[in-house]
Amino acid sequence: MASATTFRRPAPEGPAVTRLLLIGGGHAHVHVLDAMAKRPFPDTETTLISPYPRQIYSGMLPGWIAGHYTIEQCAIPINLLAERAGVRFVQTACTSLDPESKQAHCLNGEIIPFHFASIDTGPTADLGNMPGALEHALPIRPIEGFVNAWQGVLERAREQTSGFRLAIVGDGAAGTELAFAIQHRFSCERIKHGQITLIGGGKQPLSGFPERLRRTAATLLQQHGIAYLSDSRAIEFLPGAVRLADKTEMASDLCLVVTGAAAPAWPADSGLACDDSGFIRLTSTLQSGSHPWVFAAGDVVAYEEARPKSGVFAVRAGPVLADNLRAACAGKTLQAWKPQEKALYLISTGRRHALAAWGPLSVSGEWVWRWKDRIDRRFVQRFS
Repeated sequence: MASATTFRRPAPEGPAVTRLLLIGGGHAHVHVLDAMAKRPFPDTETTLISPYPRQIYSGMLPGWIAGHYTIEQCAIPINLLAERAGVRFVQTACTSLDPESKQAHCLNGEIIPFHFASIDTGPTADLGNMPGALEHALPIRPIEGFVNAWQGVLERAREQTSGFRLAIVGDGAAGTELAFAIQHRFSCERIKHGQITLIGGGKQPLSGFPERLRRTAATLLQQHGIAYLSDSRAIEFLPGAVRLADKTEMASDLCLVVTGAAAPAWPADSGLACDDSGFIRLTSTLQSGSHPWVFAAGDVVAYEEARPKSGVFAVRAGPVLADNLRAACAGKTLQAWKPQEKALYLISTGRRHALAAWGPLSVSGEWVWRWKDRIDRRFVQRFS
């Protein structure tokens, strides 16, 4: 169903009629770049800014840690995708946005004007109110930071003959996958580990997933020798330990923080309408609720109908975002989009085995991993 939103095309300014700015190289913007490469936006000058020239596909990250993929197999080269689309790529980050004067301020000092902007930067690490997290823990986000640190983690683990103790804070899908992946990698390399512990706030891991799947995950953790510390919450990170809410301290040689998504500060600081957590409020047409010439998608947003933070919704929003940006630049009517109510979740368990959940339904097995592997490879190869 079409919305009533239309735009008047700006008057010509030099060789281009409309300036479009893409902020971030997330899943949705990959679709936008692909759409522009196949069918360019008429009379539009587009710039993409991102701190990294590639996107590490998060769905394949545990498989890379486990040793099933090379990092190149998990990466979409957004700089090359931008080149194919005729888009100027600037490797930097947005630090603030002036939505009234329509300018973006970048970490490299550049100020980029725009008529329309689209934000798909992804979230930041949710470190909450945990002192010492930046000094004594390794957050999973930004993913490039984790990727750069991982080889050093492996080398430390190989060298520590007394047994490498690892704590993972966060028992959602990402934290649970990481626990399985790291245990598998340590086992394959015969790295001696004292204990891998997954710290979570529930009775079982994977809160919010079907009960059957949660029981299966808990059983597999036990079978793989991964400890699950239930009803626990980390409150402080110390050198060589993590302090829990009950005041006990658990010794660890490394603590990974996988506690979910937090919003970057700059969208709210820039005056965009955001929810109480700082995520950008959107209308059904993927426009900012306060500045309709600003679009957004992915885990940095709060959709009009609330959805979990998951790359699934960014992928699904991508084609709609591309169509609406094309329409906005051409002064045409935009289309409304409603995120699906249920999403397919595929959770790898280290070896070539995975869990699947669709609404209240769940299954597991080696065939699920092969299914996930095909989906993931196909997604990355499509844009590479």
